[in-house]
Amino acid sequence: MTTPVAGAGALAEEILRGVGGPENVESLTHCATRLRFQLHDGTKVDKAALDALDGVMGTVPQSGDRFQIVIGGAVAGVYANIVNLPAMSKAGARPQSDAEVKAAIRAKGRGRFAWLDNFFEYLSDSFRPLLGVLLGASLIIAIASVLDAVGAVDFRAADKSASWVFVDAMWRSVLYFLPIMVAYNAAKKLKIDPWVGATVMAAVMTPNFTGMIGSKVPGVTTTTNRTLGTSESVAHVFGLPMQLNDYGGQVFVPLLMVALLALVYKRLQRIFPENLQLVFVPFFSMLIMIPVTAFLIGPLGVWAGNGIGSGLAWLNSNAPIVFAIIIPLLYPFLVPLGLHWPLNALMLQNINTIGYDFIQGPMGAWNFACFGATAGVLLLSIRHREPTMRQTAVGALAAGLFGGISEPSLYGIHLRFKRIYPRMLVGCAVGGVIVGVLGGVDTKVFAFTSLLTIPVFSPAAVYLIAISAAFVTAMVLVYVSDYRTPEERAQANAERDAAEAAARAETAAAAADGEAAAADQRELVTVGAAAPDAAAGSAAAVDGPAAGKGIEVAAPVAGRVVALDEVGDPVFASRALGEGVGIEPADGHIVAPVDGELVTVAATGHAFGIRTADGIEILIHIGIDTVQMNGEGFDVRVKPGQKVTVGDLLAEVDLDAVRAAEHPTVTLMTVINTAELASVEPHTGHDVTPGTPVVTVRR
Repeated sequence: MTTPVAGAGALAEEILRGVGGPENVESLTHCATRLRFQLHDGTKVDKAALDALDGVMGTVPQSGDRFQIVIGGAVAGVYANIVNLPAMSKAGARPQSDAEVKAAIRAKGRGRFAWLDNFFEYLSDSFRPLLGVLLGASLIIAIASVLDAVGAVDFRAADKSASWVFVDAMWRSVLYFLPIMVAYNAAKKLKIDPWVGATVMAAVMTPNFTGMIGSKVPGVTTTTNRTLGTSESVAHVFGLPMQLNDYGGQVFVPLLMVALLALVYKRLQRIFPENLQLVFVPFFSMLIMIPVTAFLIGPLGVWAGNGIGSGLAWLNSNAPIVFAIIIPLLYPFLVPLGLHWPLNALMLQNINTIGYDFIQGPMGAWNFACFGATAGVLLLSIRHREPTMRQTAVGALAAGLFGGISEPSLYGIHLRFKRIYPRMLVGCAVGGVIVGVLGGVDTKVFAFTSLLTIPVFSPAAVYLIAISAAFVTAMVLVYVSDYRTPEERAQANAERDAAEAAARAETAAAAADGEAAAADQRELVTVGAAAPDAAAGSAAAVDGPAAGKGIEVAAPVAGRVVALDEVGDPVFASRALGEGVGIEPADGHIVAPVDGELVTVAATGHAFGIRTADGIEILIHIGIDTVQMNGEGFDVRVKPGQKVTVGDLLAEVDLDAVRAAEHPTVTLMTVINTAELASVEPHTGHDVTPGTPVVTVRR
């Protein structure tokens, strides 16, 4: 008898209590049907109480303080309810977020030098909060570029109407005032007043400051380099020369400025008493840092940015193919570590100084290879009926193709399956080679690489060919070779089949309840009928066609037949996968127990699913936990979709290898859709040979 639980929240609380409380949970994940706990102390689990819960289909203790609870198709909801319990938050036991996954990756990829870690964190956190507004500006640019491409407006004309000048202002607002935004985030990262950082940067971007450039204001001199065609303005402020620059779009200047500002700000905090800091710390910080920025850091930042940009431009000009291949091959490793923002800063620097950028074109090859790999996963999830992965892939692909955002694909899929990256890198390389061979791709605006921003790249045809090739290459490679290892695929198939069986059981139970109610109604209507007639009617119901002819399911292997309660696996014993039998095998010769079609053949050879012509679904599972053997000792002789008849050889199994791996050899055979049938009658307690009936099924 099961213990009723009032609601999903109560079930979550009961499960948490059964595993020893939140303080005993080290980590919690879930698959398609099971909750997977890593516990501090596995002996604290109350297995009997968990097995008795309504909503728990079975429990599976494992080695190393690991414990699994079989929930079925509702596992995602139960998981969410558990991790959202207040008790879990207090105990600190919760799954890792994407940010924590990223941090873990960083810890593996870096960590030898703390200063280097801090430097890259500083760069990343100064830009990451701006992702939304940068994407918004990118999409405005994309829409305008599409209209330009179809001839609706001349997006690049110098004499645009006021309407399109206003549209320009909508996206230029982000790029021009980017230094102020970066300064705010950088100051916040270094734990000083972010508004002071923004104010210092804004001081050298006011119309008062920029209006002096090239003007005839007393004290300002402008010289022209006739060779380069450039001009330089210098203002003499209190007798000191100050180079004037337009800092709109600059990113190195605020990064350098805030790093020095943090030292000044924290020093001032130590000098002034706490009750005076609100006024004097910001005041002296501005008084010191605005001149330092205008006279020193600003020109230095512009020089540094121009120097790095010139170096990359030289490589792009002298070895374009090498450059076009290196960029897309670097990005898959830079983005998970948060190291791609410096390159994004260089893109903005290029646009600001030379009027165009040559990095974003090759970078598009990486993005579309990433999205192509996600598309391959989506196709496989549809093929293998994996709704959770399908939902994840659909969301990630939409964010990528229409927003140019790779993080959902990376953290939701790619970094969790080791087979994806090598295939994605091939797509990156193919796209990069095409960009390099065909002469490179430039853009005059900063844009996230998505389908919507294709028109902003030039030549657009070259860019379209490159990203298409990168996308298709990665997609095909992932789809053909799969994103899961054979053992992961076998485990996923088994869990999917269990989830579908649980769903069918729930549907059948609901139908049975409806039929019982109808029977009660019929009984009320027939009150007063003669007893002999009723008895005759009952006999007819049992012996007539409604009962269905018994269908015999044969033994798939020679050996001793035992009940599922005796096989030592709680999932099978719970009948979550249907009624059936276990056979202690006398040999490893596994044959088909019925005529039908092989709908499932585990790559590891440990499990087979057969559907008969009249819809009976048979699962044959060789050994317990033998999926962990990765196919060693299993010689599979059939393939999915193949028709078989009773006695056809499915596999040869080395039972000694199974025993050496310390796995039980019992072969389990169940009727997965038991709930849809009138009865499933196992015949146990005797020795059999292959072909001997061991289960009788009635429809």
